[in-house]
Amino acid sequence: MKRSIFLFFIIGLGACKEKIPPLSERIQANWILAEVKEGATLVYSKGANTNIRAGYANWRLVLSGQSVTYTEFDSHTFSGQYELENDTKLILKNLTPKPSATDGTLEFMISDATDKQMTLKSAIASLKTGNSINEYKLIKE
Repeated sequence: MKRSIFLFFIIGLGACKEKIPPLSERIQANWILAEVKEGATLVYSKGANTNIRAGYANWRLVLSGQSVTYTEFDSHTFSGQYELENDTKLILKNLTPKPSATDGTLEFMISDATDKQMTLKSAIASLKTGNSINEYKLIKE
């Protein structure tokens, strides 16, 4: 009898475990920057007075359904769709207007994604930042 109660208790605990929504659902949010590295150089930290590139305070990434609105540090805004590939790559596509030197597509590698923060690394060098590969630490707005 004690064994039955113990097994029932253990099974009950497992059933109560909170299910974590898939990353595709958790990233649907308005994102702003906490920190940016252009190459190895830290150029922006939210709230700092000595940012090398203060314009990153304007940066936004809004993911909703399959739609995206992306605003770069220079305040240029693009709209289109996005897709998540294998929970490791975020692809912004069919962006209008087309970002400089692109076919309307931007790709980012995803790491450290949680419900409240996410780190993106540009898949190709950015012409706007001197051909650097950039790392963006995002937080929900």
